[in-house]
Order: sequence, then structure tokens, then C-alpha cells
Amino acid sequence: MSDEKNLSDDLNDMLGDAKEGAKKAADKASELAGEAKEKASEFAEDAKETASEFAESAKETFNDMTSGENKKVLAGILAILLGTFGVHKFILGYTKEGIIQILLSVLCGLGGILGLIEGIIYLTKSDEEFYNTYQVGKKPWF
Repeated sequence: MSDEKNLSDDLNDMLGDAKEGAKKAADKASELAGEAKEKASEFAEDAKETASEFAESAKETFNDMTSGENKKVLAGILAILLGTFGVHKFILGYTKEGIIQILLSVLCGLGGILGLIEGIIYLTKSDEEFYNTYQVGKKPWF
């Protein structure tokens, strides 16, 4: 019987050690889960901040693309390449002048030369000067 008691005591000790080990493992797992949750939260905040910065940058890029500078470049290049058709006039919102440019091209061949001259003028002006002259001031010719 004493062997049984020793065996029973050993089993109880082992069971106690196993319970203690399981509790330590559970505590460690809980600690690691807390750290992982904290890291995930930090990562989510960083991702949110990066996404916000990207969205702001995209807005700025879009605004730059639709600002006077880009209309200047677009209108200048179109005037040089397609001045005969008055496309640059339509881009700037000058429908009547665009139609006149087409008629000048058809009737006497001057539309292409006018477009070339206007394209060079557009591209040599500063962004601010172009914007103020052709988009705010609505100056339709030269």
C-alpha cells in the first residue's frame, strides 16, 4: 500500500505540476495575445494614417491636374498639334472662337498658323499669367 500511496502522491504532484504548467502557458498565451492585439492596433493606426496621407496626396494631384497649369500645357500642345481644328479653344471654353478657328482653316488656311502661334504663346507664359489671362480674364485671342 505504501507503493500505491507513493504512486498516488507522485501522480498528484505530476497533476499539480501539469496544472501549474498549463496555467503558466495560459498566462503567457494571454500576455502574447495582448501584445499581438496592441501591435495590430498600432499597425492599423499606421495603415489608417498612410491611407489618409495617400488620399490627401491623390486630391492634391487631381487638383494640380485640373488647375490652370495643366490646362496651359494641354491647351498649348493641342494648339500646336491640332490648332487647325481649334481644339485648344474648346478646352479653354471658347466655343465661338473654336468655330471661327475651324472656319479660318477651311476658308483660307490660317487656322493652323494661328494655332501654332497661340500654342507657343500659351507655353511661354507663366502658369499664373496664363491662368489670369485665359481662364480668369477670358481673353480669347493671343
